[in-house]
Amino acid sequence: MSGPHGRRASLGSGQMTVELAVVTPVVIVVALVVLNLMGFVEACAAFDQLALDAVVSQGVAPAGEQVQLASVEQVRASLAESLGREDRCEVEVSARSVDEGRKDTSFTVSPLLTRYVCTLSYHPWPRFLRMPGVTLEAPLTLRHERELVVDRYRPGVVI
Repeated sequence: MSGPHGRRASLGSGQMTVELAVVTPVVIVVALVVLNLMGFVEACAAFDQLALDAVVSQGVAPAGEQVQLASVEQVRASLAESLGREDRCEVEVSARSVDEGRKDTSFTVSPLLTRYVCTLSYHPWPRFLRMPGVTLEAPLTLRHERELVVDRYRPGVVI
């Protein structure tokens, strides 16, 4: 096929190969972004419900030592175990008194109201990209918080 049509066909197939080589990495990156966003949304939905359950079950009436630090650690451990995504997610829990930091404490509904803040840190996949001579780490960590105020020594009182 030495005519003009044979030459045009070979140029068209080469152009398609170049276009495919350019578009494929973009498609892979977009697919990874969508996959990570879906994983983050699913983890947030599970985390919201599990945080509520963990604070109500472990934070309201902590087992063992009745101090705030022990209840925070029990809530964190229960939440991390229930979530079960140690490879991608980290869980942090903090607690403080609702009256802490307020200057006008003239009337308090309950002096034992405690605000629990549960934080989910989601690390996208892949976290590390290793190629010969180059190592890249994903700089992004997605965070989600859930707050709940409870009376630590009156089971069932959730505000």
